[in-house]
Amino acid sequence: MVLYPESAPEDWREQLRLSGLQVAISPLHDKDVNADGEPKKAHHHVILVYGSPTTYNNVKALCDRLNQPIPQPLEQVRGYYRYLTHEDNPEKAQYSKADIQTLNGFDIREFVELTKSEVTKAKREILQLIRDNGITEYADLIDILMDGGEGTADMFDVASNNTLFFKAYLTSQWRRQAAPGRPPENEEG
Repeated sequence: MVLYPESAPEDWREQLRLSGLQVAISPLHDKDVNADGEPKKAHHHVILVYGSPTTYNNVKALCDRLNQPIPQPLEQVRGYYRYLTHEDNPEKAQYSKADIQTLNGFDIREFVELTKSEVTKAKREILQLIRDNGITEYADLIDILMDGGEGTADMFDVASNNTLFFKAYLTSQWRRQAAPGRPPENEEG
């Protein structure tokens, strides 16, 4: 649904939390413009996830309680989640993924898997992080990614599912730092 804060009750987030539904709320879209260049009314995009099939009237009743327009069914959660920040719409105002709010355990990774190109991109970002920070220990890498919260959740997932790849790279980095300019020794096991 689209939620306009100006017409929503003050406790709309609390009402969504109490609904028990898994919810993702976009950053406030306050920089969007219409085709004629006029600013759009500030709004949030909200994903509501029901645990089982539900009726349109059930969803509409929630929207009505929050004084919001007619809800729209989603064909897929992934695409709309990306729309929360206009990730695939560079012509629109861009918003930060870090500003997406979630309630009641909503986790986008429950609905999608990273594509092969997204995994490759994440690997490259992790390798750059390792190089930029002189990381040589797998535990240090995992701690950094874990402590990064939602902002590094995909990288954490990729690093933890590609342990051998990253351990081999980190070992190579450690050897390079231990003996700069010297080729690494062959090591068995």
